[in-house]
Amino acid sequence: MDIKPSEISAIIKKQLGDFETRATSYEVGTVLSMSDGIARVYGLAQVMAGELVEFESGVIGMAMNLEEDNVGVAVFGEDFSVKEGDQVKRTQRLASVPVGECLLGRIVDALGVTIDGNAPIQAKEFRPIESKAPGIIERQDVHEPLQTGIKVIDALTPIGRGQRELIIGDRKTGKTALAIDTIINQRGESVYCFYVAIGQKRSTVVEIYETLKKYGAMEYTTIVAATASDPAPMQFLAAYSATAMAEFYRDSGRHALIIYDDLSKQAQSYRQLSLLLRRPPGREAYPGDIFYLHSRLLERSAKMNSKKGGGSLTSLPIIETQAGDVSGYIPTNVISITDGQIFLESDLFNAGQRPAINPGISVSRVGGDAQIKAMKQTAGTLRLDLAQYRELAAFSQFASDLDAATRRQLERGQRLMVVIKQGIHVPLAVVKQVVIIFAGTNGYLDDIAVKKIPDFEAKLFEALDSTYAEFVKLFYKEKALTEPVKQELNKLLTDFKRTFQSLG
Repeated sequence: MDIKPSEISAIIKKQLGDFETRATSYEVGTVLSMSDGIARVYGLAQVMAGELVEFESGVIGMAMNLEEDNVGVAVFGEDFSVKEGDQVKRTQRLASVPVGECLLGRIVDALGVTIDGNAPIQAKEFRPIESKAPGIIERQDVHEPLQTGIKVIDALTPIGRGQRELIIGDRKTGKTALAIDTIINQRGESVYCFYVAIGQKRSTVVEIYETLKKYGAMEYTTIVAATASDPAPMQFLAAYSATAMAEFYRDSGRHALIIYDDLSKQAQSYRQLSLLLRRPPGREAYPGDIFYLHSRLLERSAKMNSKKGGGSLTSLPIIETQAGDVSGYIPTNVISITDGQIFLESDLFNAGQRPAINPGISVSRVGGDAQIKAMKQTAGTLRLDLAQYRELAAFSQFASDLDAATRRQLERGQRLMVVIKQGIHVPLAVVKQVVIIFAGTNGYLDDIAVKKIPDFEAKLFEALDSTYAEFVKLFYKEKALTEPVKQELNKLLTDFKRTFQSLG
């Protein structure tokens, strides 16, 4: 074999030419102690608050307490692999998550890692989980309705794009069902939805996923799950991570909806973290900055002005009360931050009123600005009628004989309570809501037996889809109860009622 020296020297020169010297410098610390998911680390003098650090075993943590001689690090994942004396190195990046359309239809954890068993997410863009809320000048008034498809909400406590509306009530009163129905109703509305499950059972998250998938809502929805089996830092971070993902749509001039289910569990996980980090406890052992925890989260929901693209982020935080006590520490904190609340009452739920919304305590501080004109005109008297009915119903229990006017008002109130009932996962188009509420408030149901009203409603909705399709077109064209629309609506209800009564 004939070896030429010139060939060998050419190969060596090429290899030397491709050779690069790379020096990587790490700032490394040492674990002083490890207990209950919190590591005390010495030697990371330059670490930033909220920066991710990596332990020797590959586990990731986040620097939370920056003290004079050590750093308190919240450990994500299994902490038994972190031992005293282990090395910890800085990553020099703040906790961030992937954002973009690649997350649609997926279930991810608080760090944006997929947990649905499908392929990993290939994201082009990342965002820090903590970011500053938009300033006052960058915002504009909430003026576009975000239809939930639930009659009693769209009529009495309307939600607008960019609003923060609290859903509050005891456990098992239908809070999550309201939120899920709102997501289902966004189909075809170009609203990207995020459902944040904090401290829930994994089986519950699977049920919610299956429900959303069944109704075709997973196409525009992302589920961010930090379940009961996840460590407290993950439950605390999940809400911020999901908000960063939703802000991607808000800042690109589109619309997003985010549901935090629920913030009481997030507050509890933050209390656990704070106590383990030896932060001084305050009322109910919560740390002093518990109010700031939720305000810096919910203030990121906003309707942006046209210079900023006109996008919006709407949030529906959920809070669980104990025995209907809305004056608890966390409930009052969140009520003061949000733009209104939907209060679900156990007594109403147990009495068969679904959704069990109390129209007296429930309020929207955006009000009619978040309704189309037709709904505003129709629902104007509904709250008053329901309030008077509740007062009279309580009073009439002690009165033996009632005058005709009081009896009429009670009977109409009973019918209105049936009108605002609605099954789960059947959100309604706004035209159907307006027609049935108009029928109730204008006396069309007064001579129909209470037990026959659900049947009347079902048949009326069928007729709107077929026989009265022309009226539906006219309604969506005007979006207000103008004289022609009102005349058509009165004619429609009179004709339909005659047909319904003739069928018996």
